[in-house]
Amino acid sequence: MQKLKINGHGHILPEPSEIPRFMREKKLFWIDDDKKFMRQDDWARPITDPSFFFDDKIEWMERHAIDHGVMLNLSQVYCNGWSKQDSYDAIRWQNDFNASVQERRPDKFTSGFVVQPLHLDDALNEMRRSVEDLKMTVLCLPTHFLNKKNEWLSVVDESTLPIFDLANEYNLAIEIHPYDGEKMVALKDIYWRFHLVWMMAQTADTLHMYSLLDFVNKYPNIRTCFAHGCMLGQANYGRRLQGFDGRPDLFTETRDPRASLGHPNLFFDTLVHDSYTLQLLKIRVGSSQIVSGLDDPYPLGEMEGVANSYPGRVIDFAVQVGILEQKESDAIWYDNVLRWLGKTSI
Repeated sequence: MQKLKINGHGHILPEPSEIPRFMREKKLFWIDDDKKFMRQDDWARPITDPSFFFDDKIEWMERHAIDHGVMLNLSQVYCNGWSKQDSYDAIRWQNDFNASVQERRPDKFTSGFVVQPLHLDDALNEMRRSVEDLKMTVLCLPTHFLNKKNEWLSVVDESTLPIFDLANEYNLAIEIHPYDGEKMVALKDIYWRFHLVWMMAQTADTLHMYSLLDFVNKYPNIRTCFAHGCMLGQANYGRRLQGFDGRPDLFTETRDPRASLGHPNLFFDTLVHDSYTLQLLKIRVGSSQIVSGLDDPYPLGEMEGVANSYPGRVIDFAVQVGILEQKESDAIWYDNVLRWLGKTSI
C-alpha cells in the first residue's frame, strides 16, 4: 500500500483582512487587497501562486497528492530589530493565525509557531501559550537574531539556553530557518544573492554552533530540522573538522562535530534543488535523517511553472538515477517526517 505524503516545509499567508490594522499602520507586514504583493516597510514581494492562501493551498495539495503539510511561520515575522512591544504583538498574531490553520483542518496541516529570542521572557511565555493553549508542537526559530548590543548571534547561543530547555521539556520539534541575510552582510542586494547564497551560509553557521555546543545530546527530547538541507553545512563538513583538529585552542569546551553527524534527532529537508546535493546529504547523515520539504509556494520552492520543477522533483529524480531506493523515498515523505514531528501518524 502506498504511504501518505507529508510536506515538512511549507508556508501559508493570511488573507489581507486577517492581518491586524496595526501591522499595516506600523508597516510591519501586510498584503495588498488584490493579493498581488506582500509588503513590509519599503520591501515588497510578489505573491506568485494562489496556493499561498488557505483554500487554494488545499486544492494545490490535492492536485499533487500531498496528504499533509507542515506550515512554518513567515520569515518576515522573525521580528529582528523590532521593539519589544511590536515583537510581542506581531508574534502573537502570527502564532494565532498559524494555530487557526491547524485548527480548521488538522487532517491537512500541522502548524509551527515562532518566538523572538532577544525578548526572552516574552519568548518563554509565548512558547507556553503556543503549546498549552494553541496546541502547537513545532517551534520555528531564525538562524540568527539581533541582541541588545545590535550584534547578530546564532540562535544556538548561551543566551538562548532557556528556550531550548523549555523546548526539551515540551518534547518539541524545532525548525531552524534563515532570513535577514541582507541585514547581516554588507553587500549590495543584487541578483537575489542573499536568498541564493547567504541563506545557505546562515544555516551552515548555526549547524556549526549546534554541533560544537552538543545540543543533540544536551537536549535529548527535541528533534531539530535545518531548512534547505543545510546545503553548505554538508559541503563544508570536512573544513569544520580540519579546523577543529588543527586549532584545538579555538575550540575549548566544545564537542567534536563528528559526534552529531547522523544523530537520530537531527534532520534536514530535501529542498536542495538537485539530486546530487541530495546524494551528498544522504552520504553525510543517512536517508533516515532526511525529510521532505518543498518550501511552497515560493518560487525557490519546488513549484510547477518554474522551469522543469514540480513538487517532489528532487526526490523523484534521485530514485530514477539510483541515489535513493523507493523505500527510502517513501520514508522521506512519511516516516521520517513523523519521527521529526514526534508523531506516530497524522
